[in-house]
Order: sequence, then C-alpha cells, then structure tokens
Amino acid sequence: MTGLHRRCRLRTHAMRNLASRRLWGRVVWGMVLVFVAASVGNCRGRGEVPKVLRVWAMGKEGEYLAATVHGTIVAGCRVEVQRLPWSAAHEKLLTAFVAGTLPDVIQLGSTWVPEFAAVGAIACGEVSDWRERDLFPGALDTVMIDGRMCAVPWYVDTRVLFYRRDLLERAGFQQPPRTWQEWRQAMQKVRELGAGHYGLLAPLDEWQLLVALALQVGASLLRENETRGNFQSEPFRRAFSFYVSLFRDGLAPFTGEAQVANVYQDFAAGLFTFYVTGPWNLGEFRRRLPPELQESWATALLPVPDPALPSVSVMGGASLAVVRSSAHPEAARELIAALLQPDEQVRFYRTTGDLPVLRTAWEDPGLQTDSRLTAFRLQLENARPTPKVPEWERIAGLIVQYTELVVRERLSAEAALARLDAEADRVLEKRRWLLQRTQAAE
Repeated sequence: MTGLHRRCRLRTHAMRNLASRRLWGRVVWGMVLVFVAASVGNCRGRGEVPKVLRVWAMGKEGEYLAATVHGTIVAGCRVEVQRLPWSAAHEKLLTAFVAGTLPDVIQLGSTWVPEFAAVGAIACGEVSDWRERDLFPGALDTVMIDGRMCAVPWYVDTRVLFYRRDLLERAGFQQPPRTWQEWRQAMQKVRELGAGHYGLLAPLDEWQLLVALALQVGASLLRENETRGNFQSEPFRRAFSFYVSLFRDGLAPFTGEAQVANVYQDFAAGLFTFYVTGPWNLGEFRRRLPPELQESWATALLPVPDPALPSVSVMGGASLAVVRSSAHPEAARELIAALLQPDEQVRFYRTTGDLPVLRTAWEDPGLQTDSRLTAFRLQLENARPTPKVPEWERIAGLIVQYTELVVRERLSAEAALARLDAEADRVLEKRRWLLQRTQAAE
C-alpha cells in the first residue's frame, strides 16, 4: 500500500474491533498446524537453543503476526515480531538499513519495494519459487524489479466504486454506471435531486482515482525508461480533463483532508452517491452506517471510457521481503511461504479485512457469497501498479498538488501538466544519471 494511501486509511480507525483477545485466540489456534508443518529446522542443530527470526510488520497486520506467529518455531528459529506504526515505518526501515540493524523479514507497502530493492536492502530472486500462477498479475508486477522477484505479495487492495443504490434508483438508474458517459449522466441526475446532493466524493489529497482513470485510457505516467514525466501525453490529458470537469461542473465538491473526516456521516446523509475507495471501507461502512442504510449501498467496477475496454484500477497492498543481510534466509522464506497458503490467506482476511493475494483463496465460500466483494475480485484482475521507481511517492504528491491548483482554478490545465512534467523530471534526475552511467559502463 502506498504511503499516501495509508495515511488516508489511518483515518478509518480500523483497529477498533480488532482488540478482542478472543478473536486473536481463535486465530492463534488456527495457525498452530501451519507453523508446526513449516518447522523443518535450519536455524539450529540438535539440542541447540533456537535462534531468533526477527520480523517487522505494521498496523493491524503487525498485530495479527504478533498474535499468530510470535514465539512460534519456524524452521528451527523462534519468531520474534515487532510492530511498527505505519506513520513511522518508512523512516525506521531506512534508518535500520543504514545502521545495519534490519530484521530478517520486513513488511513493505507496494510502492516501497523499488526503493528498498534499489539500495540493496532486500533479497531478489527467481519468481518460480513462489505461487506466481496463483497471484493476481498486478500484485506480482509490483514486486518484479528488473526481471527479479524482490518481495512476495502478502495482501492486495484496489479501488472500486462504492455507491448508494437507493439514491441512484431515485435518479432513474437501476444499475451502476459502466462508462464514463453513463457515470457523468448519473451524477448529473443525482445532482438534480436537490442542493444537498453531489454525484461523487473525490478528496483532493488523493491521487489514486485520477491515476486509475489515466491507466484506463492507456496512459504511461513516465517515459524514457521511467526517467521523465509523461503527464502532457494525450491519454493522461484526457483522463485529467474528465477528472477536473467533475469539479468544474459541480458534480463533485471541493474537499481536502480535513473535510473527509465525516465521510461516513456524509455518505449516510446522501451528500454524495459515489465514492471510489478501497476494501478497508467495507468493514467501516458496515460499522458506521445506520442499520436502515445497510441494504442501500453496494460496490461496482470503476466505469471505463469505452465499453470495449477492461475496467482498470490501481494495485495496492503490501508485501513481505527477506532482508538481504539476514542470517536465516531459508527460515524467512519458509515463514513467508506459510503465510501464503490459501487457507491462511482466508484466515488473514477474516481477521484483518485485507484481501487475499491468491486467486485460490477467493474460492472460499465466505468470500464468494459476499456480493460487495465481487467487484474487488473482478477489479483485481485488471489492477495495475504505479511506476516502479523509488521516487514515485514524491511524484504522486506533485500530482495531488497540481491537480488541486487546476480544480481551484489557480492554474490552467496546460500550465499545470507542463510544470508537473518539469517537476517529475527534476525528481528523476538522479535516476537518469545512474542509468546513463550504467549504459556507459557497458
């Protein structure tokens, strides 16, 4: 998961119902057989004290590992889990790398893998050792750096369309929109329901929806071997124009981070009908929306510019990586392999709400019968990663900055995209220099 994505997710307070010790207790018993089976033994000889396999993980995922594998023996190593807050994790990981104190296994957000691979912090290898045919293609793509697999996808997320079915029906639509044109028409009709109704909530501090729209029209966000911005390209301009028009035409309200705090209250009040968001909000909507609205909301694939095109969204989630300096790489890989079993993936989802990365895990009856999960399952087949460069999060921040300037009519679209390209070029200057040196050496 991206850092900006995570900061949005932190506002949902998803840990509130995960504090129950009885819940964790049930999970622990379910995990026992998995990790006994994984205990083959390569950390100690007969009669020796087990060595420690250190794991760092964040948020509720770290809570899960602490409750399920901390203190267990995997391949002869005793697992020791340390939980990190997402807000401080990136800095702590980099600091530990410089100091040479990284653990054996680390959790990485989807956009962090290229950075940690570039500095040589994580071990990269052949993809054939993992369940590559069972992984969603976009999830596998996020961890493939220069043809090598540098981490193992652990869970996935993507963005789909959440919507108020009842308001859409009042506006005259029995089905969710399938195309951009239908989406705009639906938003216009919803707007006609009254002054208190907007079509879409699109927080201006988030870049994922705009990038998803750009990917749908085939935009390449970077060019020249991902060393320069490509935001003035025709496909990106088309997506940018559509996105900005939603604000200019009054279909989406101007919102910033401070105004998103009451998203559930505003959704319940009918302030907006559509909201493009991720799987963490499935549980939040069930908890926060009043009982009388629980049958009035649903999910759907993102609308597409052309009905002949697949619905594309942004691939997110997190991976587990073996640290390159680990003294116990085989034990680290066995632990990760155990966490990538289909039954374990289902158990992980039921406890944390994180979506399984394995297609076979989605065959679980509980996942198949949840109608609101169907859109996520389908969307994941065509979810794509952002550019795999260490500088991506800085560039994503620039997308947010210049998009808001255009939406608020402080800069023209042409000027904003030109500046965005120029800023991205500056951010990527070191990458160009390194590639040029590499090519010259060859």
